Amino acid sequence: MSIYDYKVKDIRGHEVSLSEYSGKLLLIVNTASKCGFTPQYDGLEKLYQTYKNQGFLILGFPSNQFLAQEPGDNAEVASFCKLNYGVTFPLFSKIDVRGENADPLFKYLSEAAPFKGFELQKDGGRKIESVIKEHYPENLEGNEVKWNFTKFLIGRDGVVMERYEPTVTPEELDPIIKSAL
Repeated sequence: MSIYDYKVKDIRGHEVSLSEYSGKLLLIVNTASKCGFTPQYDGLEKLYQTYKNQGFLILGFPSNQFLAQEPGDNAEVASFCKLNYGVTFPLFSKIDVRGENADPLFKYLSEAAPFKGFELQKDGGRKIESVIKEHYPENLEGNEVKWNFTKFLIGRDGVVMERYEPTVTPEELDPIIKSAL
């Protein structure tokens, strides 16, 4: 099984088969416009611009599941990302990334790349764990996505290579992406 077995809706509501991205190195990210990690959009766009001509693509999936940090509709999300961060990588329709109504793609990603914990040596890692303990303690159990800006690196064969929690910045991913290309 690979991500190429899934279909999703783009930000305009059109169905897209992920097999369209066959042969590309992908970074799939669940996003939100009002999160402390939202400035990562800037770094993600820089990564995309740096490596897009080498077969790299970022796929952004907005979700409103964590403290209602993505309240807008798809048009508002697209506008926010373009106006504030110059995002040109593909964005998809808002979805659930965990729980009973989680999109099948994110159920697959979460099982293919289990949760290994937060980077507790970083201030951000300790802070996010504290926020989750306070607001969503059940999120600390299992492998489902824990928070916004969880990232999944997908090989050119459509198979999950690695999972990165929200505190892993796009800048930290740069050498990993460069070597995977």
